[in-house]
Amino acid sequence: MIELIWNALSWTLLLTGGFCLLVGGIGLLRLPDFFTRVHAAGVTDTMGAGAILVGLMLQAGLTQASIKLVLIILFMLFTSPTASHALAQAALHGGLKPRLGEQREDSRSNT
Repeated sequence: MIELIWNALSWTLLLTGGFCLLVGGIGLLRLPDFFTRVHAAGVTDTMGAGAILVGLMLQAGLTQASIKLVLIILFMLFTSPTASHALAQAALHGGLKPRLGEQREDSRSNT
């Protein structure tokens, strides 16, 4: 019975992580500017991959593989937000301005 609960929790995390990564990929295609795309990539990458790795840890049990997965999660929690921040700062330094309060042409014509 306990094994069934662990498997259900593990598969729930694996599917949730996959869904988060899928939504992040769609966000990269659909969002309007560079800064919102970087935000979508950073948040969904950290959350989606983290959920998948925790699901894999539950599948592996308490083994050497799960210890390695914990180290990967810790590494990801530090590097992914740092990389997103560095990309955004480099874009600002390069002269790219965020879209603040701008509306698209098609939404203006409806008012």
